[in-house]
Amino acid sequence: MNKTPKSKKRIINAFIELRAKKPLEKITVIELCEKADVNKSTFYTYYHDIYDLSDQLEEEMMQSIINSLPSPEMMFEKPGEFARHLANAYHANYALISILFSGSRSANLPRRIEQSIKDLYYSIYPDKKNDIHTDITLSYKIYGGYYAYFNNDNTDKDKINVISELAEKI
Repeated sequence: MNKTPKSKKRIINAFIELRAKKPLEKITVIELCEKADVNKSTFYTYYHDIYDLSDQLEEEMMQSIINSLPSPEMMFEKPGEFARHLANAYHANYALISILFSGSRSANLPRRIEQSIKDLYYSIYPDKKNDIHTDITLSYKIYGGYYAYFNNDNTDKDKINVISELAEKI
């Protein structure tokens, strides 16, 4: 059972509606509270400001994507399969990703995904942490897969297969 208070859900839903229509920098707490039908004090119970709300939602999205992935070492052991899982996670969350990570926030998701996967990978293989080849390979595959997915036709399901095939070859 979801224990998120109704007022917090209203704030989040109102934020997503507003964010779909305008840049983060143009959303005010007053506007958001009016749309969510909550008091400013209620908003400030959960968030410091609009950026804190955005950061928390971005973090939840990133964690959802990371939690849907098999182990991070799979990126080297089965790179095509790993890329497929990652692209499928992007696909499953495409609408919300497109809203939360638009405009000035567009680079936040791949940066967060990269850091999270690297942290997981290096926790398993600490001896690889200072290996420039490993570090660049991880960055290349994460950013390459992300931008290959989001910069190409989002109605074409074959793009996930292409991304997976390329990851196998790299």
